[in-house]
Amino acid sequence: MRLAFLGTPEAAVPPLRSLVAAGHDVEIVVTRADKRRGRGGALVPSPVKAAALELGLPVTSDVDAVLGRGLELGVVVAFGRIIKPHVLAELPMVNLHFSLLPRWRGAAPVERAVLAGDPDTGVCLMEVTEGLDEGGVYACERTPIDPEETVAELRSRLAELGTRLLVERLGAGLGQPVPQQGEVTYAAKVEPDELHLDWAEPSSRCHARVRLGRAWTQLRGVRLLVTRATTADGPAGPPGEVDAELGVACGDGRRLILLEVQPAGKAQMAATAWANGARPVGERLA
Repeated sequence: MRLAFLGTPEAAVPPLRSLVAAGHDVEIVVTRADKRRGRGGALVPSPVKAAALELGLPVTSDVDAVLGRGLELGVVVAFGRIIKPHVLAELPMVNLHFSLLPRWRGAAPVERAVLAGDPDTGVCLMEVTEGLDEGGVYACERTPIDPEETVAELRSRLAELGTRLLVERLGAGLGQPVPQQGEVTYAAKVEPDELHLDWAEPSSRCHARVRLGRAWTQLRGVRLLVTRATTADGPAGPPGEVDAELGVACGDGRRLILLEVQPAGKAQMAATAWANGARPVGERLA
């Protein structure tokens, strides 16, 4: 099949590679423009662009470049941009969306599923329409969410599930999409203040924020990232107090056990190594 591929982050790389490996003719890859990163401000390509160049595929940041090529289908995976009606009018497109639609339409479905404490999620292969993630669904794959699983780990697993689903359905024929049914919820982008650990909240809620990545608190006015943790029963002191097991008291009387942290200006490290120097036991995290 003659395809265009539209995607940006690392999660979109496995589908791109698998489409090529399955024998599909990916004639153009569309991704975001290179971004400047680091102190030197060097231009860095998106993960999808890097993979496309490795595969010898033409790459652009202009969505209109898919027009006038006589392509059969556009495949969209975490593209991050709205595709305008005049493009959809010429080229039908399918999207690999990381949720069980219509739950968590929008930009951050994996993050919102974890924050909400959803027991499971999945991936849907859907038609792209002008409405935000409103198109009919060709197929879905459901999977449980492990209560210790980070967003990065879950997204990687969903990318694998979605890749298999995509390749299988393109090989067998898409068929007709089925309209979405159920309660609609929207997955807004996660804002920085949602990553702040409020120790008055239940331990499960604090743990969910940590699983998103880059959750933060403060010790003696200095920011501390909490990159991995787990929950445990009490006894617990007042919210935010750190005990000898590096458990932080939460509002429900349970604790969040710190496992990995990243102090300001330092690399990520085991929480025990950080505690050897910081000596936080008995103090309260802000």
